Amino acid sequence: MNAHTFLAFDYGLKRTGVASGNTISRTASPQATIKAEGDARFVQIAARIHEWQPNALVVGVPYHPDGAAHDNTARALKFARQLRGRFNLPVHEVDERYSTTEAHSFGAKDADAASACIILEQFLRSLP
Repeated sequence: MNAHTFLAFDYGLKRTGVASGNTISRTASPQATIKAEGDARFVQIAARIHEWQPNALVVGVPYHPDGAAHDNTARALKFARQLRGRFNLPVHEVDERYSTTEAHSFGAKDADAASACIILEQFLRSLP
């Protein structure tokens, strides 16, 4: 099997958590959280994509516990569309209910990066 590398993002208005991982280890490693908004955020994402050369991107999409969408659901979906448009890479969307809560429960120093790891590992587990 060919190794595929992924970058995952836990989108937030002020901070975007980042994790990298691959299909060989099926684990994710936290990367430095991007503390930027608007175009500045995409400049930093472009640098990460250049560095990691991922085969695809993964974006966590938050929902209410009952599965209903909320304001951040729409923002995360827009962010995923922007990534597709800007970087011409496949973008996978993952339901990330509770990822931040889970990251905090582990005592993560950087909850955003830890959430991105949880999102990516969930995605990697879903692969055949």
